Amino acid sequence: QVQLVESGGGLVQAGGSLRLSCAASGRTFSRYAMGWFRQAPGKEREFVAGIDWNGGSTLYQDSVKGRFTISRDNAKNTVYLQMNSLKPEDTAVYYCASSQTIVAVTSRNRYVFWGQGTQVTVSS
Repeated sequence: QVQLVESGGGLVQAGGSLRLSCAASGRTFSRYAMGWFRQAPGKEREFVAGIDWNGGSTLYQDSVKGRFTISRDNAKNTVYLQMNSLKPEDTAVYYCASSQTIVAVTSRNRYVFWGQGTQVTVSS
């Protein structure tokens, strides 16, 4: 059984920063790509960022490029999402997910394990 536990969400003013963490257990973390997704009220869950198995390659949604950075520490079985210059439209529940691939992918269908999510609210 794989468990992914997100933390670090909260309320922040526009222009502020947050760092999300996702701790993994129950699977060989370092063998698989990881991703962050988000879901705003009334909207579908969307890809935000992905990182391959060893951190050598990353992918980002266009709207977060230059503001968000995904990273991982395989020794700690943890993936991070550093979010800077936050905007009200970044408000959503953020989920981390473990892929069935070793390279980062954007398709939600390629991610097989999901965390419970952490709320990020950006006030204007």
